[in-house]
Amino acid sequence: MYIVIVGAGNIGSPLIEIATAGGNEVVVIERDEKKADYAASAYDCLVLNDDATTKETLIDAGADRADALISTTDEDATNIMVSLLAQELDVPNIVSVVHNPEHMELFARIGVNTMQNPQRLIAEYLYRAVKRPSIVDYMRIGDEAEVFEIRVGDNAGIAGKTIQQADSEGLLEEDMLIVAIERNGGGQPITPRGNTEIHAGDLVTVYSGEGATPEVTDVFGHFEDHNVASDEV
Repeated sequence: MYIVIVGAGNIGSPLIEIATAGGNEVVVIERDEKKADYAASAYDCLVLNDDATTKETLIDAGADRADALISTTDEDATNIMVSLLAQELDVPNIVSVVHNPEHMELFARIGVNTMQNPQRLIAEYLYRAVKRPSIVDYMRIGDEAEVFEIRVGDNAGIAGKTIQQADSEGLLEEDMLIVAIERNGGGQPITPRGNTEIHAGDLVTVYSGEGATPEVTDVFGHFEDHNVASDEV
């Protein structure tokens, strides 16, 4: 893919590293001279030390033939302007960071895919890691629903039961689904069926409409403090 990345800061730099390592043709636009120089020396990409809010700069970066443009600056106004110019150049896939949640609707209105305030997402992730250590990884969907990974404990109520048995015994709520199982460190996950038995030590991926509440994680043998865990971020 031909990708134009705007910004080589805290968000842009790891993105540049990932995109170049993936074999993509990457052009970076960074108006800060020091950041531009570092990106040019550290990554296998073309770096333009220029202002991405001008159409000429985007054309110089090849945005008019790019497969995607990703704007990662720390200013929403800059990201909006860059996104609008990218639309004028018919970039097929435009993605932007959004720092102020109040601006999400504006980005959606102009048809730009967004990622809301990565710093806050990281902060929430770190807070969850301390507060809910049983959760290996998670992703929030909407206001309450979550997909999360959790290790099945030796004393879990669901251990040794099939998914169908666990459901019939009321261990799984109506809005809970076990969507994948990783066993014995195997790289290939098991696609769960009704007759699939859950083993202690399994790493299961779970969808829960009410999120990873203590009542949900109890089923997998992690009996955390319900009072402490009740005020999720």
